[in-house]
Amino acid sequence: MRPDHEGFRHLLIYKEKISVRSQRARGHASSIESMTKIVEKDRIEQLREELGAQREQIFEQLKEITSFNSVHSVPELAEQLDGAAAWVKEHFEAAGFEMKAYPTVDKSQTLLGTKAGDPDAPTVMLYSHYDVVPAGPREAWDSDPFSLTEKDGRWYARGAADCKGNLVMHLAALRAVEELGGTKLNLKVLIEGSEERGGEGLDHLIDEHPELFRADVILIADSGNAAVGVPTMTTSLRGGGQVRVTVDTLRSAMHSGGFGGAAPDAVAALMRTLDSLRDERGRTVIDGVDCSRRWEGMPYLPEDFRRDAGVLDGVELMGDENDMPSDFVWARPAVTVIGFSSTPVEEAVNAVPNTASAQLNLRVPAGMNAADTAEKLIAHLHAHVPWGAKLKAELTDVNEPFATDPSGEAFDALSSCLAAAYGKEEAAVLGTGGSIPLCTKLQELFPEAEIALYGVEEPTCVIHAPNESVDPQEIRDIAVAEAAFLLGFKQ
Repeated sequence: MRPDHEGFRHLLIYKEKISVRSQRARGHASSIESMTKIVEKDRIEQLREELGAQREQIFEQLKEITSFNSVHSVPELAEQLDGAAAWVKEHFEAAGFEMKAYPTVDKSQTLLGTKAGDPDAPTVMLYSHYDVVPAGPREAWDSDPFSLTEKDGRWYARGAADCKGNLVMHLAALRAVEELGGTKLNLKVLIEGSEERGGEGLDHLIDEHPELFRADVILIADSGNAAVGVPTMTTSLRGGGQVRVTVDTLRSAMHSGGFGGAAPDAVAALMRTLDSLRDERGRTVIDGVDCSRRWEGMPYLPEDFRRDAGVLDGVELMGDENDMPSDFVWARPAVTVIGFSSTPVEEAVNAVPNTASAQLNLRVPAGMNAADTAEKLIAHLHAHVPWGAKLKAELTDVNEPFATDPSGEAFDALSSCLAAAYGKEEAAVLGTGGSIPLCTKLQELFPEAEIALYGVEEPTCVIHAPNESVDPQEIRDIAVAEAAFLLGFKQ
């Protein structure tokens, strides 16, 4: 999932009976009978037994793939990234796929595989990614981030959930499918290597060879459940952008004794500019953008948000008593200062800073245009920089929000499989705060395809943070659902 502390996200859950939604969506008895076959109790129990028996193999595979520090765009880690790509290719070939590695313009590798089924059957594409975000300071981890460690029933490593846990889930589901007789579906697998840094390589590859990515159903395993044990389908993702802003005030840093107080401090100028993006209660403010929308669904309660986000005791949430965290997370744009540069504290000297920079991450909810919002953000920065300081703002990345149609046949079938895998009557349907630009790209290219998002992640995984972990039961149960879908859909 794109840079975002997704473990700290929360979810709006709409709950509907699967059978009712299916009938309303299509009204075809044959479709309902097909889903009944997919979620047949005996089949689910067979899959649960088969995947439970794979626990040691799943652990070993996850241990192997998480041993690679596969951060994209870091030259000294290029061998680690390539090693992870080679591992993916080898293991999906062992699962019966004809795999091909495509070098990309951003110096990663996209792995694409095919496995033929019945010529008249639909094509289903499975997606995940093998790159990870940096582990950060090792002292912040309780165990080695590149040595999968089991503790209190969870498995800890960088990428254990996002997204290598989803990757080994695919492999486990495919093994279970073969054990239970195989599928008539035509299968594709798409595993990329630069998702966490923008996915530019895959974007270019899709533009150059769109026919490689055509599918009737696209299963994106890069999301997750509302909570452990709560089967969940994701229907929307936030879009956004990256803005690099630099403020310059002096030709060079000047002695603070001789010039401090009168000379314009670039750090202070940038801080004041950034402060204009929040009101007195911490709500986001962007000139010309509606930042006051309300989330109309089930609220994300403050106490739940505080727990999930790890907010320290006594620290206030943004907004006032009239605002809910769900308003901020799901209905409004957000700007986060994800990086700030001036003189490092350990290198500080008595001088007025002449330059300062910040990296801003913009998040845009569904229904709002990300490119337009980013332009207005940049205009806001120029309008609010104080003292005539020279400001330069550059939009380095932008991606639009995504929403999928939850009434499609494949969506209903996978929802049914998820519910059955967890022994529930229904699956939750949610919107989430991360960004996966690939979803929008494929939706624009293949509007007739159904795109479904799900996965092994849940809030306590704290992806992108130290001590990322995954619950192995989530890997098992998501694999049960995926395998049930592959065995039963359109068969």
